[in-house]
Amino acid sequence: MNGIEKLWGVKEVAEYLGIPVQTLYRWRCQGYGPRGRRMGKHVRYIPEDVREWVVSLQDEAA
Repeated sequence: MNGIEKLWGVKEVAEYLGIPVQTLYRWRCQGYGPRGRRMGKHVRYIPEDVREWVVSLQDEAA
């Protein structure tokens, strides 16, 4: 592999965050949550974006 991490689908992100898939979809509709990118009919996430979003939550709570 060339050092580029595989993109995550909705199931992988939900599993990483420990939330139901439907919650992630609801967050997307509300403009909340990690940034996802639409690729045709699929939504994909860059794992680093998801991790950065989680860290940003810690900054907000401080």
